[in-house]
Formats: sequence, structure tokens, C-alpha cells
Amino acid sequence: MKIGIICYPTFGGSGIVASELGLGLLNKHDIHFISYEQPVRLDMSKENLYYHKVNIPTYPLFEYPPYELALAARIAEVVECFNLDVLHVHYAIPHAYAAVNAQQILLEKNITIPIVTTLHGTDITLVGKSPFVLSSVNYAINQSSLVTCVSEDLKQETLTYFNIKNEIKVIPNFINLSNGFSPPRILNNKKKITHISNFRPVKRIMDVIRVFSSISEKIDSELIMIGDGPDLLQAKSLVKEYNLEDRVSFLGKSKNIDIILKDTDLFLLPSESESFGLVALEAMSFGVPVVTTNSGGIAELVQDAETGYTCNVGDVVNMSRLSIDLLSDSDMYSKFSVNAYRRAKMYDINQIIPLYEECYSTVLNSE
Repeated sequence: MKIGIICYPTFGGSGIVASELGLGLLNKHDIHFISYEQPVRLDMSKENLYYHKVNIPTYPLFEYPPYELALAARIAEVVECFNLDVLHVHYAIPHAYAAVNAQQILLEKNITIPIVTTLHGTDITLVGKSPFVLSSVNYAINQSSLVTCVSEDLKQETLTYFNIKNEIKVIPNFINLSNGFSPPRILNNKKKITHISNFRPVKRIMDVIRVFSSISEKIDSELIMIGDGPDLLQAKSLVKEYNLEDRVSFLGKSKNIDIILKDTDLFLLPSESESFGLVALEAMSFGVPVVTTNSGGIAELVQDAETGYTCNVGDVVNMSRLSIDLLSDSDMYSKFSVNAYRRAKMYDINQIIPLYEECYSTVLNSE
């Protein structure tokens, strides 16, 4: 098949999933990425891999560049030029909406193209629910040929907030386990705790620091903070208030996630909600237990008291206590580490790719 993938090219979860999926499909299919920049994880030296840049026009008349229009036009152009068989778009807006418009452009040329739309989270839980775009999101989802989402929780939330006529198929996020890691992990003498996110309020960055502050009072430890976003300055201020500057490192955006996770003892993700929690899965693939919340799809991934702990949102006291207990008991830690890795193996890319290939075959056979 010739598959067009439309996604954000950034470090965010949806962009990473889309990129890794495209790379995983290369041994059997031609993959065409369409975005305003080359996705960060693409290796363009691979055969059968193509990237098509969306050029965004700027005019003094427009306060905001018309990206959706440029994207729709570029999608239609690539489909026609390269005879694509199917489009796989990640995020309802703007990508599914633009793809549906491209579909209409192509119909005028008697070209048909099915659309598989994958919902990742904030396109539904935050942006999508806004009354200013809700009808557009609803339209894009219902006009898609097939819809998938990354967790059962996200599916139920989508059905709650939108008038969806399409069936939604749950296909979880995945990890590439080709790194060869063999559990269990051995705890570092100085315990290394890691958090990775885009530092938005929903990630509850201050809870990460409060939990670590409690841990550091009992255990020789350090905290690695990876990412950037609106709560970064407040987080640094709180670290200074707790006198933790010599124990907390802010590394910004990093391409060396694997190297950091290989040396991590515990992963903290106290988010208000996670549609799936891809960074938690990445940590688990290295045998790292995860302490997180029981809100959203991440509770489907992290098994409480087996691969880590799930606590109520904002329950810093319980997260701290459980983290200290786990890091203080090497036997229990080894058990959790093995369980985390075994759980991650269930989400290996080789288990998930056939599910998407089945989606592509389904929409092509229904044309």
C-alpha cells in the first residue's frame, strides 16, 4: 500500500507514535509523511519513505496563517501525484478536518481516498470540546472512513462529548522493544527519578517536585526533568523554594530519552489526566516502575501495585510514601521492574502494526 501519514512533527506523543508507526510499516508499504516540518524521529535514509512539506502562505491580510487550507491542498496534491491508497491522520483537528476537505477536492477529479483518523487525547479532551470548534471536530470524525483511539477511556470520553456515528476502534499506543533491555533493573546507589512532559498545567509539574521533595528527605536521590512548557518557570521557582537546586536538573527537550531512561529508577507522572501515557510506556520498556494517577487511560497501562502505583490526582502524600517504600525495598523493586517490562512487551510495535494494517485493508475493501 501507499499510505499518507499526517501528524504534528514535534516531540509530542502523537507525533512520535505516527513517526514510529510509519517507520514500522516501511518493510511492506510506501509511507508518505505530510507536515509543515519533517517529524523529529524520521530517518529519511530509509527506502520507501517520503516527506512532503506543507508550505504555509503568509499575507498581511491574515492575522493567522491559513494552515488548514494549505494542508488540505497539499494532501490533495500528494494523493494525486503519488497515487496514495489511504490517509492516516493523527488528531481530529486540524488534520482530520483538512483531510476531509482534501477528500472533497479530489472528488472533483474523480479520485477517492479513504481516511483513517486516530484520536490521541487533547484533540478531544481539551481543544475539541471548545464550543468554537466542537462541530468541526464532530464533522471530521464522522466523515472519516474509520476512527481509532488510543485507550478505552478516550473512546468513552469521545462518545460522551460528541455525537459520533462512526464506530471507534481502540488501538493502544506502542513501543519499539528492539533496545534489547533485560530485566530486572538494579537500583542505583543514588536513586534517579525522572519526569518527561510538555510542562502544561494538566501534567501537574508542581506535584512532581513536591513528591520528589518528600522522597529526597528519606532517600539519596536526584530528579531529572525533561521537557519545556508554560509551567517551567514556576517549577524552577518551587525547586528553589525547597532548596533542591543541587538535586533537580532541567534538561529541556531532549533526543536522548533512551539513555536517560536506561539509568532511571522511578518515573513520576502525576497528571490530571492522560489519554494513554506514552512516556510511561517508554519508561516501563526499560523496566522502570511508574507512579502515576488513576485518571484517564494511563490506568489501563500501569497496573496498581504491580508495575507501579496509581493514586488519586493530587495525592502527593500517598505518591511520596509509595515511592519511598518501593525505592527502599530491592526485592519488591525487582518484582515491579520485571512486571513493568512484561507489561510493556504487550505493547510492542510488532503487536500493534497488524491492527493498523487491518484498518487500512478494511477501508480499502469498503470503497
